[in-house]
Amino acid sequence: MEGSDDISASSPSSSSSPQSAVVLSPCAACKILRRRCVEKCVLAPYFPPHDPLKFSTAHRVFGASNIIKFLQQEVPEGQREDAVSSMVYEANARLREPVYGCAGAIWQLQKQVNDLHQQLAKAQAQLLNMQSQNANLMAIICMDMSSQNYHQHNLATYIIGSTTTSFSDDDDLGFSSEQPLWN
Repeated sequence: MEGSDDISASSPSSSSSPQSAVVLSPCAACKILRRRCVEKCVLAPYFPPHDPLKFSTAHRVFGASNIIKFLQQEVPEGQREDAVSSMVYEANARLREPVYGCAGAIWQLQKQVNDLHQQLAKAQAQLLNMQSQNANLMAIICMDMSSQNYHQHNLATYIIGSTTTSFSDDDDLGFSSEQPLWN
């Protein structure tokens, strides 16, 4: 069967790892490179047939042989998926910004973080200023209220004191303090 050359499958015994997925068509890397996708294709678990742009992007920046060498010789099997994700991210960054790549994106993010820190510091200073103004206003209100209470107390004392003294000192009415008012 000629069509079976393009079908590769790995053992279905361990279905949790990316390499154990059954590949029904050549991986995206083998399709783009126009080669037969073998059963133990290093690229198949990381470049699925339904996402050819992923490999195409990485291939344009790093080259297929460099990707294969890197995955086989430099990266342990448990970390290969993360390594491929990083390569694809770096390749996309290089295509967007050929000079700085990821470093440019990192610089932009750091600039945003610094700007946000400055905005936060300004907002915190404004908040402290508002809290200080609020505390001063509350102190003035409390002082004014206590002053009003003091004046009201003094006025009441004055009024009470003047009425008692006016009744006791008022002999024009013919009352004396020794005589009861009612008989």
